[in-house]
Amino acid sequence: MLEFELDAWRGSFHLRVEGRFAAEWTVLFGPSGAGKTTLLRLLAGFDRDRLRGLGRVVFNNRLLTDGQRGLSLAPGKRRTGMVAQQPALFPHLTAAANVAYGLKSLDRAARARRVEEMLHLVAATELAGLRPHDLSGGQAQRVALARALAPAPKLLLLDEPFSALDGAASDLLLDRLKEWVSANGVQTILATHDVSDALSAGAEVLLLREGRQAAFGPAAEVLAGERKRLMSRLE
Repeated sequence: MLEFELDAWRGSFHLRVEGRFAAEWTVLFGPSGAGKTTLLRLLAGFDRDRLRGLGRVVFNNRLLTDGQRGLSLAPGKRRTGMVAQQPALFPHLTAAANVAYGLKSLDRAARARRVEEMLHLVAATELAGLRPHDLSGGQAQRVALARALAPAPKLLLLDEPFSALDGAASDLLLDRLKEWVSANGVQTILATHDVSDALSAGAEVLLLREGRQAAFGPAAEVLAGERKRLMSRLE
């Protein structure tokens, strides 16, 4: 269960939104500039200085952020994994070493097994020895996703994670990811402006417009208008 009430500024953009997410998957949907990335970063524990007095995040009854009390757990202490739009991989490390970065508590053998498992999950096993400058955009997104999953987060935040993949590859990776998070009890928040991603996730949807909640509910209901527009373009 994720609950939040946030009031934050990012330049001239003002985000003021609250929510209570109980579903395994929730989609943040809206056009570019609606506030999806800002919301995800605040949930992850970034940009804490942008919060005004109103700022509260609770996950599974654990208080992560409380602006009035000046409390904000560091990102690394939240058991949260986040994949940004632009994969921020360490340029001097191989793909495998990037995935292993957050696994320092494991011994070498366990760490190697975990890295292999995560790269296999995202269909990137063959990329293990490559460095970021040798990866395409889609390959880098796969490695970034594997790195976010490796430490076994309980909350997964995804910001347009499949934007560099074609439709078939995106759908396949989404299916694999849905199966994995379900098996591991991971609550997932996916930000996208792609209505097909939102609908295929089979999730609840928070529709954002200009930093405010426009609607919240089942994808088929909230995105009914968007779905009609998508279907009309395909006809």
